Amino acid sequence: MYVVYLIQNTGTKEKYFGVTTNLKQRVSQHNARGDKFTTRRQGTWILIYAEAYRAKEDAYKREQRLKRHASGKVELVKRLTNSLLNAKTGEGRS
Repeated sequence: MYVVYLIQNTGTKEKYFGVTTNLKQRVSQHNARGDKFTTRRQGTWILIYAEAYRAKEDAYKREQRLKRHASGKVELVKRLTNSLLNAKTGEGRS
């Protein structure tokens, strides 16, 4: 099973899309400190959204569509309005 996921940083409010076969481990890796984009940031990465796919190719196609700022990303972010962190308070909007 392949999972396309969206995480958001509690400090910077940045969003990141990725693909993994082990979601729990991957989120932990994002929160480990290091030199990569998602590990050098302050704050904690939290899971906002995930989609499961049986085929690797389907998962990677979906991730690329979301990363390219296509209308699919805009629509997804609109649907997740209450789940995303508030830029001022850092809390969920619900």
